[in-house]
Amino acid sequence: MDGDATRRGLCLAMTLGALGTSGFARAADSLMLNLKDEVEDSVDSLKGDLKARQARDLAIEAYIYAYPLVTMELTRRSLTNVAAPEAAKAPMGQFLKLRGYPAVDNHAVTAPNADTLYTILWLDVAKEPWVVSTPDMKGRFFLLPMLDGWTDVFEVPAKRTTGTGPQKFAITGPGWKGTLPAGVKQYKSPTGMVWMLGRIYCTGTPEDYAEVHALQDQMSAVPLSSYGKSYTPPPATVDPSIDSKTAVRDQVEAMDAASYFTLFAQLLKTNPPAAADAPMVAKLAKIGIVPGKDFDASRLDASVSKGLAEAPKPAQAKIMGWMKKGILSGDLKLKNGWTYTTKTGLYGTNYMQRALITAIGLGANRPQDAVYPTSTGPDILKKYDGSKKYVMHFPKGQLPPVNGFWSLTMYDTAYFFVPNALNRYTVSQRNKLKTNADGSVDLYIQNESPGADKEENWLPAPKDGFILMMRLYWPKDKAPSLLDGSWFPPRAKEVA
Repeated sequence: MDGDATRRGLCLAMTLGALGTSGFARAADSLMLNLKDEVEDSVDSLKGDLKARQARDLAIEAYIYAYPLVTMELTRRSLTNVAAPEAAKAPMGQFLKLRGYPAVDNHAVTAPNADTLYTILWLDVAKEPWVVSTPDMKGRFFLLPMLDGWTDVFEVPAKRTTGTGPQKFAITGPGWKGTLPAGVKQYKSPTGMVWMLGRIYCTGTPEDYAEVHALQDQMSAVPLSSYGKSYTPPPATVDPSIDSKTAVRDQVEAMDAASYFTLFAQLLKTNPPAAADAPMVAKLAKIGIVPGKDFDASRLDASVSKGLAEAPKPAQAKIMGWMKKGILSGDLKLKNGWTYTTKTGLYGTNYMQRALITAIGLGANRPQDAVYPTSTGPDILKKYDGSKKYVMHFPKGQLPPVNGFWSLTMYDTAYFFVPNALNRYTVSQRNKLKTNADGSVDLYIQNESPGADKEENWLPAPKDGFILMMRLYWPKDKAPSLLDGSWFPPRAKEVA
């Protein structure tokens, strides 16, 4: 700035010499006008930068808020874009009935389950309700959690909540008013999108597979207008533009801000925000997102548009960064090398927790139905090593306290089953676990057999790194309980 001032002064002196006093006045006026324009340009630039930063910060909040709804939609598209039920997909309004546990070499889904058979249904209840019928489960453990478009579990027909008798219920959409047939219970979905992620307990024996298959085949879903009539699902159309190969999370993260928020605004038309979201809705309006209306990025102020464009990557980093910050906040728990949360299924305005669970565990149940402690090592500083041996010791009477069932599953470091000679991927209460003389139970986690007399308590491990995951279905709500912190998984200790 000093150099500029000197040059302007020299120019002014030369102009004075050439033009005289009156010329000096005119030159001074011209110089002042130029300085004013430069100052105004600098101020406008600063205002634009500030506006862009403010828009970016708002857009990061909006991205995190929208993440579950956008992810659910891309998941729905991927899992329903087929002409008829096949493998792990089924058209909208038709049940997907998985008939067995995933094969050991099936890497389509991470953290596969070897305890329950999934019975899955995607519905659009924005236009009319759907009626679901389930058979008598004959005392068998099951649950049919219903997720809305925001991933909240709004209802859970289950052995825990409704018993195991036959049921008929209608899932109605937001704002629906009407009369249901006699004997049909109403479950109100706050959104048009509904994902019923049903699970039925199965031991995995041929006889039990057959019994669960029979139960699955008695489940049905029809639109209310067809209830009580002969109903055949209409032909489904496959959309070749839908990407069914790329992982959904990768698809979401590859979207630019304009595409992301355009889709979000479309989804808001049939999946409205909750009443508690009013403060966030007000923030959305500041960047051009209004529920019920289309989002047009081309109409935004250039500074706002710049701020939005910069939001996705830092928003994604904040979501995954919640893994560490959530431990400090208490939303995630770390104990004895196990990480778990009891804040799933119902999130209220905890948008960060909701986004993280969407990213790493889409479809999570309410904690009253299931909790999934996960461990990558005996403590926070060490990872499991298959060349070593580990033992989980449960004192007498302190096996996982559940009303449903529990299991311990072995995964490799990519969260897939580990091949082994026993074809055993879990140890659970259905094993005839051997107890010690004092009534305690030891689970042996290692690559080689601990000996024939201990094999029933053995969870085979790979020769290299691995990950452990517990599943506690219907955990007890009174001490000892994982829900209130009076019980927690014991450490898997390395032994010589």
